[in-house]
Amino acid sequence: MAELLAPAGNPEALDAAIAEGADAVYLGLKSFNARMRSSNFAWSQFEAAIEALHKRNKKIYVTVNTVVTESETERLYRFLKYLNTVRPDGLIVQDLGLMQMVHTYFPQLKIHASTQMNIASAKSANALSKWGVSRVVLARELTAREIADVHLHTSCELEVFVHGALCVSESGLCMFSSYLGGKSANRGMCTQACRRLYSAHTPEGDEQGYFFSPSDLQLIEHIPQLVQAGVASFKIEGRMKSAEYVGAVVSAYRYVLDNWQKDERAAVETAKRILANDFARSKTTFWIDGAKADEVLNPHQAGGTGIYLGRIAELRQDALPLTAADGTSIPMHSAALKGASYTPLVGDSIRLHKKDDTGRESFKIQEIKEEGGKTWIQIPAQFGKGDSVYLLQTKAMTKRYPQVLPKNLGDYRRQPADEKLPAFSLAAENPTFQQESKPETGKSLRQTEKDAGARKKRSLAKKSTDVFPEGFYVQVSSMRDVHAILADKPVRIIINLNEDTWQGFKEAETGKPLPFVKSEIFIALDPFLPQAQEAELQAQLEYFIENGYRNFVVNNPGHITLLKNKNVQLIAGPYLYVFNRYAAAWLQENGIYAFIPPIENAQENLESCFAPAVRHQVLQTVFSYPALFRMRFTLPKSYNFLYFSDKQEQTFRAFSTPSASFVLPEKPFAITDRIAGLRKKGFSRFLIDFSHTSIERANYRTIMQSCRAGNALPDVSRFNWKEGFYDPQKVEELKKLGERTKKEQQQQRTDCRSASKHRNKAPASAQTSFKRREFSKKGGKKR
Repeated sequence: MAELLAPAGNPEALDAAIAEGADAVYLGLKSFNARMRSSNFAWSQFEAAIEALHKRNKKIYVTVNTVVTESETERLYRFLKYLNTVRPDGLIVQDLGLMQMVHTYFPQLKIHASTQMNIASAKSANALSKWGVSRVVLARELTAREIADVHLHTSCELEVFVHGALCVSESGLCMFSSYLGGKSANRGMCTQACRRLYSAHTPEGDEQGYFFSPSDLQLIEHIPQLVQAGVASFKIEGRMKSAEYVGAVVSAYRYVLDNWQKDERAAVETAKRILANDFARSKTTFWIDGAKADEVLNPHQAGGTGIYLGRIAELRQDALPLTAADGTSIPMHSAALKGASYTPLVGDSIRLHKKDDTGRESFKIQEIKEEGGKTWIQIPAQFGKGDSVYLLQTKAMTKRYPQVLPKNLGDYRRQPADEKLPAFSLAAENPTFQQESKPETGKSLRQTEKDAGARKKRSLAKKSTDVFPEGFYVQVSSMRDVHAILADKPVRIIINLNEDTWQGFKEAETGKPLPFVKSEIFIALDPFLPQAQEAELQAQLEYFIENGYRNFVVNNPGHITLLKNKNVQLIAGPYLYVFNRYAAAWLQENGIYAFIPPIENAQENLESCFAPAVRHQVLQTVFSYPALFRMRFTLPKSYNFLYFSDKQEQTFRAFSTPSASFVLPEKPFAITDRIAGLRKKGFSRFLIDFSHTSIERANYRTIMQSCRAGNALPDVSRFNWKEGFYDPQKVEELKKLGERTKKEQQQQRTDCRSASKHRNKAPASAQTSFKRREFSKKGGKKR
């Protein structure tokens, strides 16, 4: 029997999910999960939930689905040890390093690969299964036929999203929010930048729209088909949604799963009626029967969910503050709306959106007043005139569900302890290059071993240099650009495998040779590997190997499976997200000893992750136009623009290839002026990445000259290189530090005023004495 898996962003949603028939729930705690903006569960609530659900024969999965920086690995270890004691039914993970840590220290924990891990094929699933992954949450960009085919070729259970908000980007490959301010989707901090209002620069003039805000997923009609395709778990998105929403959606999918075999059409129609009032965006089946971009993207659809109620036209500061669950006071205002088609009632749930897209908040109306012919509703004080309001749920739809958690949580006291992470370091050398040495006669065993060790090191150094030499590497996306970079030839070239370059590679074998020998070429594989393309890619890789190509950049776990035991050299690409030593160790255990760190990495984390002894294995990007997000469809024909911009006047470029679409920043990432410093720290291989761009020779020469001279380029982005990821905990600490400093300064001013008043009242002799002491402290002569 297939599992119905529901979101539980808070205890109320947990109540709704269980009462309406969910077989399992997934939830997050206060860290390491991809919905950091939801309320999440406290330690005691989580432990109580596990006990309560297991008594009901239900399952509970905990989301640990973010990438982890090196400085966080000890805290992660403590967190995993805690989970190992309370024993949820599974961990939903993204980070390869987290998977390695679980495999090494906590093998009893069950692992599910998050959709953020971008698993879209059987080869990708199989690459993880031997490391304890029992289930994969498939990427959302798959057809029903592809899902069925994955099921036939893997032993992993398959979990599939069937309802809720979509990411426009291919799963786990979005960097838009991270690029705009360090709030990474890979860290659970996504600001939903894709859903904002943008200005497209068309030939007819500027046009505003929500060009990349996708419709919501709804696969209620396809549940019978997916059951027969072998899906083990049907997942509902919505850890930031209300309990009412969760209850309604769970009820609809429960009904179909229980009744489709009796009368499929009637079951689906009944479920659709239940879903009719979920007040979300327009619906799409997305890729399940082949994506149609016009059905997924609607530029006239606002980024918010719910029924549009209007904009805040007037404000009054007469509303009483509310008390939050944690006891804090929430300032409130009264607001009158303009353009509303529905008058909300007390108990209705609304969502407020700031007009500049800097904030969104859901709120249940507590008070309404009718005065002066206007309806005044209570809203949080941070919202103001011009902000939009949407209806999420009406009071009439609200249900009261039995409480799952016990009222008294005093018996649930376990939480992560203060423990040390076991000592751990990366292998400094690549064993594939090591050759065995026979003992030489007439020498002691110790001397023979010493000589053999020296020979191994020399052999390793030579072969490592041959395959992965020091210097500048250039990455390109077209055969035209392969020739363009001869203006300043790099030590190695990385060529992305795509429609254009595949044709060029074939032509190179039949009379149009490339200007680089095969040993100088690395072939970079696309990070998205859907099941429909798996066989084609396998045939292409066999072709390359048969024709003497031996160097590849891999960006998906499936690539590792496809190239296993092929006598090839691999570099881990940036989409394998090596943010910590454990991720690098997992790749080393899979035969990969060279790494391109993620483009959204920070210098501090780079140096923490890779000790000096292994920095010769790192290819650091110093120039790139990073793909902010990528889509598995071509953009609608109505999108007759190449450039668009946001309200901060940042410009971006959107374009399609025959099989995908990309959004890139107009301002590149560049740290060319940091190369000398990196060299001093042991990094000696640097990447200039022109992926998805076209090279102009003059610009190319300028960039390469800047790299060689270590000069800064104008009008570039540092991405997260200096500041690192946005960290709400650090922001809060800085805020508290600022408040303490302010109080101390105020106290100092008070003390100074008090001392001054005391001096004015003191006898003249005492005042003179005080002045003399001050003069003496400054080094003057005491009189």
